[in-house]
Parts: sequence; C-alpha cells; structure tokens
Amino acid sequence: MNRGTAPGTGIGYRRPYVGGVKWLHSSYAYRRGRCHRCRRDRLLGLLAASQLTIEQIVPIASGRSAGRELPPAGGIPLGRVIALDDVGFTGVDVAFFTAGAAVSRRAGEKAASTGCLVIDNSSAFRMRDDVPLPVPQVNPQVLDRRPENGIIANPNCSTIQLVRALAPLHEVAGLRRVVVSTYQAASGGGLVGLSQLASDSRTVLDKPSARLPAGRFGRPLAFDLIPQIGELDESGASHEERKLRQETRCILGLPDLPVTATAVRVGVFHCHSEAVLVELERPLAVREAEDALAAVSGLRLYRSCDDVPYPTPRSVEFGGGSRRDVHVGRIRADADERRALWLWIVADNLWVGAALNAAQILETAVSRGWWD
Repeated sequence: MNRGTAPGTGIGYRRPYVGGVKWLHSSYAYRRGRCHRCRRDRLLGLLAASQLTIEQIVPIASGRSAGRELPPAGGIPLGRVIALDDVGFTGVDVAFFTAGAAVSRRAGEKAASTGCLVIDNSSAFRMRDDVPLPVPQVNPQVLDRRPENGIIANPNCSTIQLVRALAPLHEVAGLRRVVVSTYQAASGGGLVGLSQLASDSRTVLDKPSARLPAGRFGRPLAFDLIPQIGELDESGASHEERKLRQETRCILGLPDLPVTATAVRVGVFHCHSEAVLVELERPLAVREAEDALAAVSGLRLYRSCDDVPYPTPRSVEFGGGSRRDVHVGRIRADADERRALWLWIVADNLWVGAALNAAQILETAVSRGWWD
C-alpha cells in the first residue's frame, strides 16, 4: 500500500489477485529520443493482460513532461506525469526504470533504498555481482530470493533472444563457443530512430543520391547497414558487442564461454535478427536440435519443410505469429565442424527484448512470494 495515498483514491486498476503487488511505479513516460515510450506502452499492455493485482501506476519523467496528462496505455489509466525529482519511493512496491543508464545510476539505488524493488532496463547495473540478471525461462533461480540491494537488471534485448535459443542446446549437448552477428532494428533507437528511418527512406526513394543527416544512429540508416552500435573500446569491439558477450556468459552461468559478436544496425523498423554459429561439446543432429527447441514454451521452431520455413522481422511483426515468442529457423549443420550448428533467430526487441522480460521478472518475483 502506498502510505502517501488513501486506499481507493488516485489511479485504480485491479485484476484477479495472484500476488501482493499493490502499487506500481513506472519511470517510462515521455523521455524523448529513445525507446522509452515504445517500451512503456508494451509493458503496460502486458501488465494489463497479466493476473497481477495493480492498484495504481505512477508515471514519471523529466521535469519537462511533469504535469502532462497521459491517456490510458494497455488498458491501465495513468493520469498526470510526475517529475522524477519530486517522487518519493516510500511505499511503492516496484519501479521500472527505462530512462537510460545515467538516470538509473542517479535514482535507481535511491529508490531501492526505500524498500522499493527496482527493475532496471539500462546497462547501469547489469555487470554488478550483487544484481541479478534474469531471463526467467533460462535462469529463474537467480530470483529465488529478493536481492538485498533491491535492484534487478533487465538484460540487453539482443542477449535475451540469444540465450533463450541457446539454453535448450546447452542442456542437451553443452556449449563450447558462440559466434553471433546481429541485425538490429531501428526501434532500438526509439521513436526518433523510427521517424528518421521512415522520413529518410521517403527521401531516398524520391532522390537516391540525396544527402542525409547522420541522425540517431551516427550515419543514415535508410537502405543501409551500420556495423557499429555504441562506442568502440580499445580492441575495436562496440558497446553492444561487449554486452552480448558478457551478459550471455552471466545468464547461462558459463563465465568462460567463448562468445564473439558483430552487432549491425539495419534499415528495418521492428524486430532484431541474429545469425548464430554454435559449437557444441558433442555432435548434435539437426533433427535432435530442432526437437530440443520445439519442446520449449515461448520458442517457435521453423523447419525447412514447413510452409513458412524461416522467420523474418516482417513476418514476426505482421505475419500472425506471436510477438511474445522467440522465432528460430534455418537450423543446419556446419560444413566443416561436425559439432557445430547454424541458427537464425528473430524476436520483437520491444516485446521479448524488453517489456515481456521485465513483466515476467515481476511475475516470477510475485510467484516466489516476495510480497507475502
């Protein structure tokens, strides 16, 4: 119960009771230039469809947006935006932070110190040993106990879909090495990135030689590929590539697993794709790998004999398949290494890679009795 507000006042929203989460606080609303609003809307829709009891959601943002009246999102009434600096977290059960690493570092630990559970979608806390990094389908055991510091890190979008496809193969044959190339959609750059891709695409269609501004991604994305996501380190690896390596090892519990990545931004609006070479501890027939993946809830397997033999970003977004699933196809044996397989993985980066995982973290925590 929020001790600063009387029961039944403010913004009310109820579902059939499953857990003790009564007040939910969201730091998503209206931070321009990133995907916070995209993720906010999807997260709220998922929460609305869940069996959680939610009495109130308090949307917060920067001072520029304070006082703005928000329409309902995902069926949940929101009301007026509150400035982050004016928020007291005492009595709030859960706070979702998606305003970027700088804001999370400034306010996340402060919120957690009041007893509020912080589920953070930035890179601020992911590599801290005292902060769980859960993908509930892969390492739910890290949520057996509430962390003493009150912070949980939501993994990187590209990592989540990768580990959900790797985990079943590791279970049946063991992982020796992973090589991944990502093809990441413009929605990873938020509403600004989506808008720029749309407008630049129209410009190029009208005039192919047109000069375009660098924009959200450092270089124009329309009809092009950008093989760098984030700053490069001294070795030449980008920030996105480092996250894929470090987080995959952490989530799978394989700290010495060789993982190498090339992360590429592509001119696609939604859904990240990955081409993955997996070297295993023992040879694994393609049919055996397919059966292992097909047995996992939340993974959709595509076989070469199917009417739709593989997923694409557009088919995942518009083709009637579930945007809640990780879609895996093009499974084939490597021609030279008998213990290696190739995979093609597609998932909606705003659902699977952000909002869904965050909501499932909360649902798992409730099922573990954290608020009993």
